[in-house]
Amino acid sequence: MECVFRKRRILKTCISLSLFFLTLLTIHKLKFLEEGAKGSSLVFHSRFSSEWWSSENRSDNRISGHQESRKGDSGHSVSGGTRLPPPRWDINESKCTENIALKRQPWLRNVDSRFHQFILYRHCRYFPLLLNHPEKCQGNIHLLIVVKSIIEQHDRRDAVRKTWGKEIEVGGKKIRRLFLLGTTSLGKDHWNLQRLIEQEDQIYGDILQWDFMDTFFNLTLKEVNFLKWFHIYCPNVEFIFKGDDDIFTNTENVLDFLDFKKDDPLLPNLFVGDIISRAAPIRNKQSKYYIPRELHDKPYPIYAGGGGFLMASDLARRLHPASEKIQLFPIDDVFLGMCLHSIGVPPKAHSGFRTFGISKRRTSVMNKDPCFYKNLLVVHKMTSEGLLNMWDVVHGPNITCAKSVHL
Repeated sequence: MECVFRKRRILKTCISLSLFFLTLLTIHKLKFLEEGAKGSSLVFHSRFSSEWWSSENRSDNRISGHQESRKGDSGHSVSGGTRLPPPRWDINESKCTENIALKRQPWLRNVDSRFHQFILYRHCRYFPLLLNHPEKCQGNIHLLIVVKSIIEQHDRRDAVRKTWGKEIEVGGKKIRRLFLLGTTSLGKDHWNLQRLIEQEDQIYGDILQWDFMDTFFNLTLKEVNFLKWFHIYCPNVEFIFKGDDDIFTNTENVLDFLDFKKDDPLLPNLFVGDIISRAAPIRNKQSKYYIPRELHDKPYPIYAGGGGFLMASDLARRLHPASEKIQLFPIDDVFLGMCLHSIGVPPKAHSGFRTFGISKRRTSVMNKDPCFYKNLLVVHKMTSEGLLNMWDVVHGPNITCAKSVHL
């Protein structure tokens, strides 16, 4: 009997020792896995940072070696042998919350509910970049074509790429193209649409996308985010053409106009388009452009129709700090007019910009006459099919215009 008990004690001891060593082995494995996970996370983060750095590093190669010395962030001189990091987009997270204090304001209750979200969030100005192409501003760029679009309008972007938005070089002058996009609402197709726009960008490499919802009121966010982006990445761009994705632009005429203005002493203040003056806020609630009196109770400044306008890069760089001092407004072209007014630069009218059509009467034959398109700079409201067809006619061998058209 004593032998049996002795065997049981030995067996228990062996089992205890086995469990002890098994526990140690399990702990060791868990620690190893945890360290491996950390290591892979660091590798991913390092790769992401490297890709971010390398893509943005291409945007400005003036920073090293082109200046003997420059000022660092602290204001001290940095020797020419010290390479400063390239500028970069510094907004990486969306942490914007609604302005709760405004909710307690009695006047907000009198404002049309369609404007509540805009008012409560209009302090939110800059957003993370989802798709970025700083290399578009690499080297000396004569004209940067910037087109406002939304994810669903792939056919319009495709038509622009094939026509007036082509990236070409004319007489040594480079033309580059970018589309400005936000995101869709978080509906059932949100992730599918996002994957599609990312695939489109992989093919063409011409989309800037920010992490804010694409709505009519948020068009102003495209203005301020682009001005910041341009300020960071585009030191060597001379001119910007900015327009919608449903316009016809005669790129050759734009280049001729810029060549004509090259000796103008006021060229750094260049801002031309279809100018609207003596306008006031629309109070009709049925209008797309309705503005409540509580939001704006004064006449609008002079501004250019947002369908298309042309400006000098020097002016764009001054508009960036000016835009930060002005409260966001739900109509983007009016907001830009406010920014121009604040720095004392009135936009100039040019008869070649027709952002309301060649004739405001939609049934007018002028709106379909290719000879007008051949001599104008911008015509608004085109379908993608209409743009492709008109482009082929205007640039085809069979067009015959009796004389130059002057409007």
